[in-house]
Amino acid sequence: MELRNIAIIAHVDHGKTTLVDAMLKQAKALSRHDEGAERIMDSNDLERERGITILAKNTAVEWGGVKINIVDTPGHADFGGEVERALSMVDGVLLLVDAAEGPMPQTRFVLKKAIEAGLKPIVVINKVDKKDARPDEVLNETFDLMAELGASEEQLDFPYLYAIGREGAAWLGDRKKEHLEDLFQTILESIPAPRVEEGPFQLRVANLDYSNFLGKIALGKVHRGTIRKNETVAIVGEHQTRTQKVLAVFTHKGLERLEVEEVSPGDIVAIAGMEGVEIGDTIASREAPEALPRLAVDEPTVSITVTPNTSPFAGREGKFVTSRQIRERLMHELETNVALRVIEITPDTFELHGRGELHLSVLLETMRREGYEFSVGQPSVLYKEIEGQIQEPYEYLVLDVPEAKFGPVMEALGTRKAQMAHMEQEGGRIRAEFKVPARALFGFRTNFLTLTAGEGVMSHSFDGYGPHVGGLETRTTGSAVAMEAGVAYAYSLYRLQERISFFIEPGTEVYVGMIVGENARDNDLNVNVNINKKLTNVRAAGSDENIRLIPPRKFTLEEALEFLAPDELLEVTPKSLRLRKRVLDPAQRKRAEAV
Repeated sequence: MELRNIAIIAHVDHGKTTLVDAMLKQAKALSRHDEGAERIMDSNDLERERGITILAKNTAVEWGGVKINIVDTPGHADFGGEVERALSMVDGVLLLVDAAEGPMPQTRFVLKKAIEAGLKPIVVINKVDKKDARPDEVLNETFDLMAELGASEEQLDFPYLYAIGREGAAWLGDRKKEHLEDLFQTILESIPAPRVEEGPFQLRVANLDYSNFLGKIALGKVHRGTIRKNETVAIVGEHQTRTQKVLAVFTHKGLERLEVEEVSPGDIVAIAGMEGVEIGDTIASREAPEALPRLAVDEPTVSITVTPNTSPFAGREGKFVTSRQIRERLMHELETNVALRVIEITPDTFELHGRGELHLSVLLETMRREGYEFSVGQPSVLYKEIEGQIQEPYEYLVLDVPEAKFGPVMEALGTRKAQMAHMEQEGGRIRAEFKVPARALFGFRTNFLTLTAGEGVMSHSFDGYGPHVGGLETRTTGSAVAMEAGVAYAYSLYRLQERISFFIEPGTEVYVGMIVGENARDNDLNVNVNINKKLTNVRAAGSDENIRLIPPRKFTLEEALEFLAPDELLEVTPKSLRLRKRVLDPAQRKRAEAV
């Protein structure tokens, strides 16, 4: 059977996963129980909750007698490791761009990777039914972006379609159609069939999976040759070559893996029983164990420190609390998360290096849901020495803000050493692009939403390394720290709420050194939230009803990480997120500050 291998790339929320759903349904590639579901490809709980794709996934449909392997990739630059691996398996890309928003930071990021890999693009201008859609302008912007990123003449001569992904409609030219036939036809005509070499079997491992019955499963594109079940193959690793027996081989159809007797060259397949295999290894014929070039993945830019939980509430909520259990889980993660690095500083301290805060916080959130309990320090960026100079990572930031709110946002970015690259006004809103040090964006999202009253839209992606800009003040407020252990009372919170924005509510159990709120000034404040109103015989009518509390601020894991100061930790358990001081005792903290 003829083959086509494509990846779907786009900025977050431009409709990739929804379009793949429609392709699966119209190609009749779904089993009965998947047919009514939405965002079928986002199978992970975190993906469904956040509405984003985190893991690259494989699926396949058949159209006109041709098998089309489709890889749905993440749009977040933080999951660039997943994107890079997906692109190593395909011969073309379907680039989705929102008809109103146009190309965004992550569009630039994923498109740059596709152009560097020499892949042929098909452009789909999606969501053309939006009120503020401007499809023709967006098409021109996409062309300009490709030219700017160094696309070849062949890549710039791309076919383009208009689409409404959630209606399952895509069409060439001006006449709207109610189906995806034009899209499938364009894929068959524009995307080349996989280039296949003659010779013995060779496959580079681009992804890993695990089955309780079959052990480790390696996924990748067959570079050349064929392979059968029960054959013995060579696994060519970075440092050694060894042999392994193939337990089963699979191809894809819809969302399912189909076991087959033999896999053919050019197909994206899964090989079971590959114990000890790593991403980037080559699985080859035992007679000719030749390695393919290893996958090159961008370096991490952000680091975070993980230690066992040492708070007075340690061990109350988690199943896995020891440093040995945390270490085992992190080592297991390294097998499939190619963009992650884990450095053991001490037997109890692990430094994680990742592609961004989101990349690391998704791992921490996953561990938390699995029953792990630990403490995390403030995120920091990873510096590099380039030509004798210390350089730091920069982000390409795009903001879309109501005109009236733009002044305060500009002021906030000015203090964070951001440099404006481009600005345009349209329909009462301003869209501005900046180059900004990555560490300047820690804690900025919450500030940005406050400054724009929730009406602003921001997104960013890694832009490269640049000169170190010196000291940056990313937090101008202090912490309110509990000085007594016990239960918080409404009376105490009410007395303090003029000065403090609280993170807890009445009835919350607190310990000494736990951060219970944010002080409006830049200094830390020790507070007692455990005082209740003294009861007297004389009660004024209605006096208890006068206590009106402002609802507490609740953090997600990312927001809590952004809030942290250098001397603070985030206590992460399956049920709770608590902020705390590294040194819990107020007297010891004072002595440490005096030194």
